[in-house]
Amino acid sequence: MDSNIILRTANECGSYLRSVADQTWAETPIPGVDWTVAGVVAHIGDCLLWYATDLVAGDRELGTMEMGVRPESEPEDLIATVNTFATVLAHVVNGTSPEARGWHPYGRADATGFAAMACDEMLVHTADVGTGVNQPFLPSTEIAAATLRRLFPWAPTDTDPWLTLLWANGRADLPGQERQVGWRWHCAPLAEWDGSNPRSSLAAS
Repeated sequence: MDSNIILRTANECGSYLRSVADQTWAETPIPGVDWTVAGVVAHIGDCLLWYATDLVAGDRELGTMEMGVRPESEPEDLIATVNTFATVLAHVVNGTSPEARGWHPYGRADATGFAAMACDEMLVHTADVGTGVNQPFLPSTEIAAATLRRLFPWAPTDTDPWLTLLWANGRADLPGQERQVGWRWHCAPLAEWDGSNPRSSLAAS
C-alpha cells in the first residue's frame, strides 16, 4: 500500500461518483448508514485529511482542530475535495519514513496502514453511495484485494476480494462466515498482528 494506490483508488471512486453526481445527494439517504449520500462523501474527505494529519503528528492525538467538509456543498465540489485530500495524503505517505507511526484509535499505524485505511474509506463509502442511489459500485479486484490483505489479514483468501472487503467492513454477508458486527481493522504493521480477528476480542469484552 503506497501513494500510487491511494491515487488510483481516488480516481476509480471519483469516476463513479461523477457518474451519479446529477442525483440529489443531500436528500438521498443510505440504508443502514446514518448519512445521506452527500454526508458520506463529505466523511470520506474528512477521513483523508485526518489521516494525513495523524501520520505527520506521530503518536500525539491532535484534538486542537475543528476540521469538517461541508456536506451541503455541491456534488462536484465534494468530489474535488476527496480528490484533493487523497492527493495530500499521497504526498504525506511519499514523504514519510517506513519507521514513522501515527495515532489511530485502532493502533499506531505506519504509512502503509494509513494508505490502506484511506483506500478502505474511499472504497466502502463509495459502495455506500451506490446503495443510496441504487447503482452498484464495483472497484478493481487488485485494489480491493490489496486493501483487504493489509487491513484484514484474518479474512478468507479463497473468496471474491471485493465481497470479502465489504464483509470485513460489516457491509455484506459472506457464505460460511459470521457477519462482522463490531469489526475493526489492523492498521499497525502486519508484523505486529497477533493472528486473531480483533473483532472477536472486542465482542467478548
